[in-house]
Amino acid sequence: MTGLDQGVPSQPGTGKIGFPVAGAAAGLTTAEEWRSTLAAFSHIVLVANSDAVDIASLQTQFPSTALFVFFNKVYKVLDRPFHRHSLLISRGQPRGANIVYRGEVGDVVKFFPKDHFLGIMNIRLALEEKLNPAADFQGAPTGHLDLVGFCSDFYTEGKTPTSGFAMALWLSDLKLPGAIVLAGFSAKRSEKWRVVSVHDWTFEQTFLRLFARLGKITIHGGVSLNPYIRLAERFCEVPPAEIALAAAEVLSERLSNADVEVDKLISLTNVIRSTDNFLRRLKPNFLKRSPNGPPKEQKEG
Repeated sequence: MTGLDQGVPSQPGTGKIGFPVAGAAAGLTTAEEWRSTLAAFSHIVLVANSDAVDIASLQTQFPSTALFVFFNKVYKVLDRPFHRHSLLISRGQPRGANIVYRGEVGDVVKFFPKDHFLGIMNIRLALEEKLNPAADFQGAPTGHLDLVGFCSDFYTEGKTPTSGFAMALWLSDLKLPGAIVLAGFSAKRSEKWRVVSVHDWTFEQTFLRLFARLGKITIHGGVSLNPYIRLAERFCEVPPAEIALAAAEVLSERLSNADVEVDKLISLTNVIRSTDNFLRRLKPNFLKRSPNGPPKEQKEG
């Protein structure tokens, strides 16, 4: 079962596939089942947890046939119910989905009215990540997708892909008739958002921009033209390979210089960090984190 309402006429650009009903994600487990459901939408808009996201503006820029895909703790980008077709991606951790073991399922699902909510896609990308049974999501329609090994043949060794990156590539592989749009995938640090080192953000941004230039995905707001392309066009006597090598050389030197300055900052802050560590040791036991507490989580999307 794919949860399609065959009595509803298909929408423009969706072929002969009926439009999905609310709760259509329930029980889906295979790529074929997910594709059958997702193929009905004219746009699949992946919404990152980012300062760059303007939810109100996004809703006005896409038709009613678009599906908006959110990740995990949506209360970071939503402050009111979202009355559009939606799907929630919940990434597994070693203890399962964080919204489950933190007791936040209700806090997240309340933003999605049932009449527009396809449900939850519980995914995992590594063997140590655990999928949760549907019952753990407190009655929300839930499907699963096991993507263990999906990025292992090309992703940076020792790093793990973000949920958003993996979903963008997976959706691209499905060759859906609708457009795949990435909104807010900036990978920029801010006072509100961390960019944790468990992911290779540079690799992901490079890959996504290449995919956008190949037309496989669309980056909301567009991708600026690479200035090195304009440089090669202006000075056609310089081989593109030479331009790339020169750019890499300059980048390497700048990074090396930055590392020197970072080392100086670390030395300058030794006293501050020593004081901080001393004060933390003085913290009362009842304020200290339990040794059996949840393990460090990965960045999810």
